[in-house]
Amino acid sequence: MLIFAATILLARPARSQQGADPFSMHTPVPEIFRPLPLSAIRPSGWLRAAILENLQGFTGHLDSLAPSLMIDDDIYGTDRLTRKVKSKNVGALSDTGSWQVQFLWWNSESQSNWLDGFLRSAILVNDPEDLQRSRKDINRILSTQDPDGYLGIYDRDLRYHFNNENGELWAKTTLLRGLLGWYDYSHDARILRAVERAVQDVMVHYPANASHPFYSVTPYVGGLSHGLMFVDILESLYRLTGRTIYRDYSLFLYKDFSSQTLQEDAQYKKLIDPSYRLQGHGVHTYEHLRAVADAYYASGNPLLGRALQDDLDKIAGEITVTGAPVGDEWIGGRKADETRTGYEYCSLQELMNSFEELMIKTGEGTYGDRIERLFFNAAQGSRDPDASCIAYLKTDNSYYMTGGLNGDTSDKKQTRYSYSPVHQKAAVCCVPNAGRIFPYYVQDMWMKEGDDLVATLLGPCELSTTVAGIPVSVSEITAYPFDNSIEMKVRSRRPVTFSLKIRIPSWAQGYTVNLPGSKEGDFLVVKRRWAGRQDVILHFNARPQVNRDSAGEYYFSYGALVLAHPLKALARMTGNYPLPGFHDWDYAPDSLLVYQAERSPVITTDSLRELRFSTTLLDPVSGKEERIPLVPVAQTILRQVTFKTAHRPSGH
Repeated sequence: MLIFAATILLARPARSQQGADPFSMHTPVPEIFRPLPLSAIRPSGWLRAAILENLQGFTGHLDSLAPSLMIDDDIYGTDRLTRKVKSKNVGALSDTGSWQVQFLWWNSESQSNWLDGFLRSAILVNDPEDLQRSRKDINRILSTQDPDGYLGIYDRDLRYHFNNENGELWAKTTLLRGLLGWYDYSHDARILRAVERAVQDVMVHYPANASHPFYSVTPYVGGLSHGLMFVDILESLYRLTGRTIYRDYSLFLYKDFSSQTLQEDAQYKKLIDPSYRLQGHGVHTYEHLRAVADAYYASGNPLLGRALQDDLDKIAGEITVTGAPVGDEWIGGRKADETRTGYEYCSLQELMNSFEELMIKTGEGTYGDRIERLFFNAAQGSRDPDASCIAYLKTDNSYYMTGGLNGDTSDKKQTRYSYSPVHQKAAVCCVPNAGRIFPYYVQDMWMKEGDDLVATLLGPCELSTTVAGIPVSVSEITAYPFDNSIEMKVRSRRPVTFSLKIRIPSWAQGYTVNLPGSKEGDFLVVKRRWAGRQDVILHFNARPQVNRDSAGEYYFSYGALVLAHPLKALARMTGNYPLPGFHDWDYAPDSLLVYQAERSPVITTDSLRELRFSTTLLDPVSGKEERIPLVPVAQTILRQVTFKTAHRPSGH
């Protein structure tokens, strides 16, 4: 399991300083890395194939699979919410009642997160038809902007006037993230102008330090707390324009969020309380990590620096061996347990994005290890390897996917532990995020540090950029993480000197490289005068590993991959869609046998080419040891990942 050591050099103030104002401005902290435009990086190999598969599957067809939510409800335009609207079809099956009003923003999240993932995917694979679909959607969205700059889901009788649950900032966040993604690709000045006008409209109606956008008469809110992620838009605008007003406003938002009575984990006083255990809705907790980081970097206040490190320390206890964060849907004061605590696909996307932002800010390669552990294992292991659908909720040790947690049938309405291309019976939130997670991984595979090029996340891709005004490209040819050899073909139009920095994964047991280089922190640095084409051929040494999780159970890994014992699954189709090839699926084990480890196990490599391994474990029923196969988690549906130590009854 990844060890979550301190990875940012933050001043830890003495406890006696806690009476100071944590939100006062000091000197802002500069970011170490600089993200590249979305169009600078293109996936290749298996990453490109996976994004194309998504576009041909649920990401490319979600609007047709759930048209009543994704198309019929023009929530940003003609169907904006007014005081007269008391209910709306948001897809979830639930009891009737006036409390449903809190969910009326749901379709904005579903639509905008879907569009964000769809258009980024189309850009990355340069698909003409899907790019044209995206362009039409962008133009439609721009047409809904009011003369005063308002972009959102509320009509004039509701907007900005709330004392309870609402989706004002959250609906804007999900929408504007997609617009900024399209601007990154198209450089269309209309889009940047529209986003800045929309943000200015927010600042006018929620003036900094003179309003309370997160005030609520009840502490239990959803869209309101999600709205803290408006800082994503502010962060992007600050990077694009250099205007400090955006950075400073993110500090104000976190300050007001922390001052309210809300059931949320990322509030300042809760983070610095060593006795407080994370309780909240998992996706909120993990996305809010970015807001804490933004507030610290905007202010440079060491008290917020301590809060950020406290937040990371608390989250460290929630991570399973596949890199997934606890939250099914709530954390509930629990620690990670590979069998009893599930994780939501939305949380996978949001925590990965938070780690990416922290890697940009800190320049620490260890965040790349966390991202890769989550993306290659938990995220891929929550996709159906044989059908276009995902698990809304999943556990590392996944013995049943029939609705409830590992076969639990106590809640007849629980459907989240199953596979679907929509998950409309629960909420259409995880499938859109499953469409976002691939492009968000790819877009941060390369960054810059000054004029140096930094390979932060590894995998097959093509980079096109400039160094000192000279066009430079890098073709990263690899099957990573399924193979640990990487060839980088560096091409430069004219001679130019810079460093190529390549992150060294923490699991690597040494490496070989064909060019002279040095190890600097978490990176291999190859500095030279590049001209024409020069190749960097790199191999990370790896061997199968036997590890222990936080409870002392054994698990196995190879390089960046966590391994699992696959269980034979009996598939049952539980739902159909008008589009051929799309179905809901449940999976039950053919026969369930949970193996144990009688002694420290040894892992054997059966085939590196096919990534097949095996080990000897105890069948607790027969009392005999058996040789069982192990494969990457991504290749499984039902599986056993961790193995507790056997305790034979006396007489055996």
